[in-house]
Amino acid sequence: MMMVPRVRTRDCCQVGNFRQLRAWQEAIRFVVLSRPAIRRLPPDERFALAAQWRRAAYSVALNLAEGAARSNRGNFRRHVDIARGSLDELESILELVKALDYLSEDEVRALCASRSNCARMVAGLLRRLRDD
Repeated sequence: MMMVPRVRTRDCCQVGNFRQLRAWQEAIRFVVLSRPAIRRLPPDERFALAAQWRRAAYSVALNLAEGAARSNRGNFRRHVDIARGSLDELESILELVKALDYLSEDEVRALCASRSNCARMVAGLLRRLRDD
């Protein structure tokens, strides 16, 4: 499993330094945790639920990185908000996976915990960007 070090900075909203965003670090952890779970979905879900799950998971990390590269906080905030929307989509995907009994309760619980941690960090980042 890929380990991304946790880096805590005073100004977590520093545009241009996405690797220091704890939300980005947790988004990467969620992608890594999701990969084996996605592979265990039934074959008939490969082009539907699995593909959507993968795109939404990647979207969180990629939008945080892209937003941090933007020249102003307004653009950064827009990308962070897109990442928040992808996290909401992932919550719904995990509910479907649970309802359809595709993964064990422990697997779903671990995925939900990682997604929730990332969502809390993204919400905090949005608050800080709005307050500035």
